[in-house]
Amino acid sequence: MKVLIPGALRSYTRASEVEAEGGTLAELFADLERRYPGIRFRVVDEQGLLRPNMRLFVNGRGVRELGHALRPQDFVAVVLALSGG
Repeated sequence: MKVLIPGALRSYTRASEVEAEGGTLAELFADLERRYPGIRFRVVDEQGLLRPNMRLFVNGRGVRELGHALRPQDFVAVVLALSGG
């Protein structure tokens, strides 16, 4: 499936969009980690939870659970939430 990568993580992938596989978001990030070592830690914390500053969208719908089921034709967007004041 296609995965949109935010600018802050493109140093890992060298591309704004990559291909990855997985039946869930957790499996998708495991596959991305195999292909692009170090990227998973920037998105998923030590407890296996999505980091607070990260947002995931599957086919345009916001998802927070890494157990969310995926299909091969899905489009996943990884978005880095901005904060500050």
